[in-house]
Amino acid sequence: MKKKYFITGISTEVGKTVAAAIVTEALEADYWKPIQSGDLEYSDTHKVEKLISNSTTVFHPNSYALQTPMSPHASAEIDGITIEIDNIKEPITKNHLVIEGAGGLLVPLNDKNTLLDVINPNYKVIVVSRHYLGSINHSLLTVNLLKEKGFEVSLIFSGNEHKTTEDIIKKMTGAPVIGRIEEEPYFDKNVIKEYAELLKDKL
Repeated sequence: MKKKYFITGISTEVGKTVAAAIVTEALEADYWKPIQSGDLEYSDTHKVEKLISNSTTVFHPNSYALQTPMSPHASAEIDGITIEIDNIKEPITKNHLVIEGAGGLLVPLNDKNTLLDVINPNYKVIVVSRHYLGSINHSLLTVNLLKEKGFEVSLIFSGNEHKTTEDIIKKMTGAPVIGRIEEEPYFDKNVIKEYAELLKDKL
């Protein structure tokens, strides 16, 4: 049975792309970022492509590649377009698929839809949580909303361990933890491969 993982974060800049690269490498999965806002020259797809070692992964094109690094609804407005949810179509593949979100779960795509509307019922959702002031609230809101919607949710912690934060998130959500991505000095293919081996059995 081929797995489909949707990777979201509790906020922006929490380590979502590195987590996506690790899961992609671990499963030798295909990778798809439906919406990219800004950094088109060095997008998240480019970053993941640079970080993985296997030759099986296929990188599928964005449904929307927007010019400005802003919330997708605002970036689309600057580009003179409206994001249509029906145009965000999952790529056809016989491989596992890793889908990377944009920012957090309720990032608006247009006047009606948020990123949550892109997550299909058959996706397993991985929430990347990183400690900062307010991260407990953001983690609980994200995980609990996903669980209310009926999704299978697990956690990856990113950055240095903060035990009291992580313990209460685990206790109050009951979500299984796949593992931790430490605060590494850098991430390259070798580091990603080591994490992929480490976390593979939990996926």
